[in-house]
Amino acid sequence: MKIICSTLNAKFIHTSLSLRYLKAFAEPQFTVDIAEYTINDPEMNIVSDIFSKKPDVIGFSCYIWNIEETIKIIKMLKKIKPELIVILGGPEVTYDTKEWMEKITEVDFIVIGEGESTFKSLLTEITTGHNYHNVAGIAYRNADTVILNPQREKLDLTTIPSPYRFPEDIPSLSKRVVYVETSRGCPFTCQFCLSSIEVGVRYFNREKIKEDILYLMDNGAKTIKFVDRTFNISRSYAMEMFQFLIDHHYPGTVFQFEITADIMRPEVIQFLNEHAPAGLFRFEIGVQSTNDYTNELVKRKQNFEKLARTVTMVKEGGEIAQHLDLIAGLPEENYHSFKKTFNDVFAFEPEELQLGFLKMLRGTGLRMQAKEFGYIYQDNSPYEILGNNVLSFHDILRIKQVEDVLEKYWNDHRMDYTIKYLVQNSFDSPFDFFQAFGSYWNNRGWSRIGHQLEDLFSRLLTFLRDSNIKDNEIIEGLMKYDYLISQKYKPRKPWWQDKIDKKTRSQYIKTIAKRPVSLGKQFSVLSLTEKDMHKHTIIEILPFDIGAYIKNGDLKKNNTLILVYYNPALKKSFLYSCLEKNI
Repeated sequence: MKIICSTLNAKFIHTSLSLRYLKAFAEPQFTVDIAEYTINDPEMNIVSDIFSKKPDVIGFSCYIWNIEETIKIIKMLKKIKPELIVILGGPEVTYDTKEWMEKITEVDFIVIGEGESTFKSLLTEITTGHNYHNVAGIAYRNADTVILNPQREKLDLTTIPSPYRFPEDIPSLSKRVVYVETSRGCPFTCQFCLSSIEVGVRYFNREKIKEDILYLMDNGAKTIKFVDRTFNISRSYAMEMFQFLIDHHYPGTVFQFEITADIMRPEVIQFLNEHAPAGLFRFEIGVQSTNDYTNELVKRKQNFEKLARTVTMVKEGGEIAQHLDLIAGLPEENYHSFKKTFNDVFAFEPEELQLGFLKMLRGTGLRMQAKEFGYIYQDNSPYEILGNNVLSFHDILRIKQVEDVLEKYWNDHRMDYTIKYLVQNSFDSPFDFFQAFGSYWNNRGWSRIGHQLEDLFSRLLTFLRDSNIKDNEIIEGLMKYDYLISQKYKPRKPWWQDKIDKKTRSQYIKTIAKRPVSLGKQFSVLSLTEKDMHKHTIIEILPFDIGAYIKNGDLKKNNTLILVYYNPALKKSFLYSCLEKNI
């Protein structure tokens, strides 16, 4: 019997941990092949590939991001091969299971909840007695009737075989995100999250996890993401793992964690700041809302003062990147309240700020309370809200405009100095800037067309000029600085119009070549010839002292000459500057 476990990942770089757990648990009694695709792959390509593998049984892991595409694949497969046994599993079909069985008549079984033991038991009955009433944790069909069996007891996680030891995975470990799970469950009860439904936290064998991590790194894994819902719920466990990773990591490896910031002790952060190499760790922190009443309504306990202490200490340490999450549309969080939440969190200047929109996930308490808060939402996945009693669809569209430019102009870090200046000096708040620019962006139709890097700068400049923002000369200087230092190679077509003409540039180069120390000792030791400078540098004049501004934020309006050298060997830019009068 040919058995395949499959799923449609959101992106190619993602891997499905669930499929590998099923495969590991089913072996050696059953041989299971894994077939992963993405939601962007053409349906016919997926169906053709699966058909060529000649499966007798196929199981799909289902989530909000892939259920609709998965249904299309299933229907096509059943038309081609009616005798194919189709099994679904995963969080999307674990809830409202009977509805799914009635909706997708091509599905033969649904595995409910934790799937490893259930899937293996089901395969045993498929290949032997077909006594499906004996398999706890499944839904199946008896003629035209859908039968839901009782739930299965939770597994002892220390008994689950490793899902990381398959030789066929080794070639792709360095190219994809590897997901590692050290615990299941969550101690919190946030009503918008599926993790709140499972009571308690269970742990895997930590020594086996360490062995697996070493194995993954030995075989090339570069990005390892822990999927534990709250990695630091046990301080002693988190400290032990942090120490292990610091002691045994490979250069270039990055470990990502979801942490709860307000329960992290200052001494833990101090330890990480002192001992963790820069870039080794990345924290994902779900803030969601800073509105106390909203958090109370969704049963979310959060001490914002302690959260702020953690985020600030990590930021000041400079060793760990932070990804902070917000959710627009939570109960009683109207447009103005969310604006405050956004500004509260943007003040931390995180490396990434993700602005998401509430999704009414099946099985969550908030979906069951939808009428109480006047929620309307999409009928199909991802069940994103369209409004509620305090947040209209119009308001949601406005916030989506904020999200659009936030991604392009902050999270991609194309012009950090410029954005920081704008939100601190030119607009009443960060949210006001992103909202004004997002609305302008949308009204100009730019959301419907593509863009190059230069377009992002020129469009921001157009917005600022049309908005009559003061200090445009300073802002344009910062934009030039951000643009030039972010390039690996000398840009061919900078976006600004007032470029230094060739004659003036040649004069500057001749002067600098005669006295290179005018740009500092670090520049003079490069020993660049005039030819080198013509080929590998850009020279511009900024209307303020960029050195003083970068160093301490002082804005001294003295013309500064900047020379940016694009080192062809290192593929990196280096900036040198001095006051123009000193050239």
